[in-house]
Amino acid sequence: MAVKKLDCLSELCPIPLLKAMKELKTMKEGDVLIIACDHSCVVIDIEKWAQNKKYPVKSLELGGGEWEIYIQKV
Repeated sequence: MAVKKLDCLSELCPIPLLKAMKELKTMKEGDVLIIACDHSCVVIDIEKWAQNKKYPVKSLELGGGEWEIYIQKV
């Protein structure tokens, strides 16, 4: 299992989602993508998209207005 981190700090929707979609296409089943972001709308949009695609997804609020979103490729 590989872990890839995507820095989307200061980026607004839909850029982080588009970057995540592109990155997940290159990843293998079981790999985890961690998306760092600082806008709550990004968390909502990516979680909703991942759930629709049946990807396991979890978000973690780090504080200071920053989050990490974990998506596992299945």
